Amino acid sequence: MSLEIVTREVADVTAVDLKGRLTLGEATGQLRETIRTLVDGGHKKVILNLKDLEYMDSAGLGELVGAYTSLKNSGGALKLVQVTGRALDLMQITKLMTLLEFFDDEESAARSFN
Repeated sequence: MSLEIVTREVADVTAVDLKGRLTLGEATGQLRETIRTLVDGGHKKVILNLKDLEYMDSAGLGELVGAYTSLKNSGGALKLVQVTGRALDLMQITKLMTLLEFFDDEESAARSFN
Protein backbone atom coordinates (compact mmCIF):
# COMPACT_ATOMS: atom_id res chain seq x y z
CA MET A 1 0.00 0.00 0.00
CA SER A 2 1.28 3.45 -0.84
CA LEU A 3 0.56 6.65 1.07
CA GLU A 4 -2.86 8.27 1.15
CA ILE A 5 -3.02 11.89 2.31
CA VAL A 6 -6.24 13.63 3.34
CA THR A 7 -6.19 17.30 4.28
CA ARG A 8 -9.01 18.89 6.25
CA GLU A 9 -9.70 22.03 8.26
CA VAL A 10 -10.37 21.84 11.99
CA ALA A 11 -11.24 25.36 13.23
CA ASP A 12 -8.20 27.47 12.25
CA VAL A 13 -5.89 24.45 12.03
CA THR A 14 -5.13 22.20 9.06
CA ALA A 15 -5.15 18.48 9.85
CA VAL A 16 -3.30 16.13 7.51
CA ASP A 17 -4.14 12.43 7.84
CA LEU A 18 -1.48 9.98 6.66
CA LYS A 19 -2.58 6.44 5.83
CA GLY A 20 -0.33 3.67 4.57
CA ARG A 21 3.45 3.72 4.22
CA LEU A 22 5.70 6.77 4.37
CA THR A 23 8.80 5.51 2.60
CA LEU A 24 11.47 6.71 0.19
CA GLY A 25 10.12 7.60 -3.22
CA GLU A 26 6.63 8.63 -4.23
CA ALA A 27 5.25 8.75 -0.67
CA THR A 28 7.85 11.18 0.64
CA GLY A 29 7.35 13.32 -2.46
CA GLN A 30 3.60 13.38 -1.84
CA LEU A 31 4.05 14.61 1.72
CA ARG A 32 6.62 17.21 0.65
CA GLU A 33 4.25 18.57 -2.00
CA THR A 34 1.32 18.63 0.44
CA ILE A 35 3.31 20.65 2.98
CA ARG A 36 4.62 22.98 0.26
CA THR A 37 1.06 23.63 -0.94
CA LEU A 38 -0.12 24.34 2.61
CA VAL A 39 2.76 26.73 3.32
CA ASP A 40 2.27 28.51 -0.02
CA GLY A 41 -1.44 28.82 0.80
CA GLY A 42 -0.69 30.54 4.11
CA HIS A 43 -1.54 27.64 6.40
CA LYS A 44 0.59 28.12 9.50
CA LYS A 45 -0.90 25.62 11.96
CA VAL A 46 -0.60 22.02 10.80
CA ILE A 47 -1.36 18.76 12.59
CA LEU A 48 -0.07 15.50 11.12
CA ASN A 49 -2.28 12.62 12.23
CA LEU A 50 -0.26 9.39 12.08
CA LYS A 51 -2.97 7.09 13.48
CA ASP A 52 -3.26 5.11 10.22
CA LEU A 53 0.42 5.21 9.28
CA GLU A 54 1.40 1.56 8.95
CA TYR A 55 5.12 1.99 8.36
CA MET A 56 7.75 4.70 8.09
CA ASP A 57 11.37 4.36 7.07
CA SER A 58 14.25 6.79 7.67
CA ALA A 59 13.36 8.75 4.51
CA GLY A 60 9.85 9.24 5.88
CA LEU A 61 11.32 10.42 9.15
CA GLY A 62 13.47 12.86 7.23
CA GLU A 63 10.40 14.15 5.44
CA LEU A 64 8.70 14.84 8.78
CA VAL A 65 11.72 16.89 9.82
CA GLY A 66 11.53 18.71 6.48
CA ALA A 67 7.85 19.48 7.07
CA TYR A 68 8.65 20.81 10.55
CA THR A 69 11.42 23.00 9.14
CA SER A 70 9.31 24.35 6.26
CA LEU A 71 6.50 25.33 8.59
CA LYS A 72 8.81 26.83 11.19
CA ASN A 73 10.65 28.88 8.55
CA SER A 74 7.33 30.27 7.33
CA GLY A 75 6.31 31.32 10.84
CA GLY A 76 4.13 28.27 11.42
CA ALA A 77 4.22 25.14 13.53
CA LEU A 78 3.77 21.39 13.16
CA LYS A 79 2.23 19.05 15.74
CA LEU A 80 2.07 15.25 15.53
CA VAL A 81 -0.91 13.22 16.70
CA GLN A 82 -1.25 9.52 17.51
CA VAL A 83 2.33 8.49 16.81
CA THR A 84 2.72 4.76 17.37
CA GLY A 85 4.69 1.72 16.26
CA ARG A 86 7.78 2.08 14.13
CA ALA A 87 7.28 5.83 13.72
CA LEU A 88 7.45 6.28 17.49
CA ASP A 89 10.44 3.95 17.75
CA LEU A 90 12.34 5.91 15.08
CA MET A 91 11.60 9.22 16.78
CA GLN A 92 12.79 7.91 20.15
CA ILE A 93 15.99 6.43 18.70
CA THR A 94 16.84 9.62 16.80
CA LYS A 95 15.86 11.88 19.73
CA LEU A 96 13.33 13.74 17.57
CA MET A 97 10.91 13.55 20.49
CA THR A 98 12.82 16.54 21.89
CA LEU A 99 12.23 18.59 18.72
CA LEU A 100 8.72 17.66 17.60
CA GLU A 101 5.55 18.02 19.67
CA PHE A 102 3.40 14.92 20.21
CA PHE A 103 -0.25 14.71 21.26
CA ASP A 104 -2.73 11.91 21.91
CA ASP A 105 -5.59 13.63 20.06
CA GLU A 106 -6.26 16.43 17.59
CA GLU A 107 -8.18 18.56 20.08
CA SER A 108 -5.19 18.80 22.41
CA ALA A 109 -2.87 19.53 19.50
CA ALA A 110 -5.18 22.25 18.15
CA ARG A 111 -5.44 23.91 21.59
CA SER A 112 -1.64 23.97 21.89
CA PHE A 113 -1.35 26.45 19.00
CA ASN A 114 -2.95 29.19 21.12
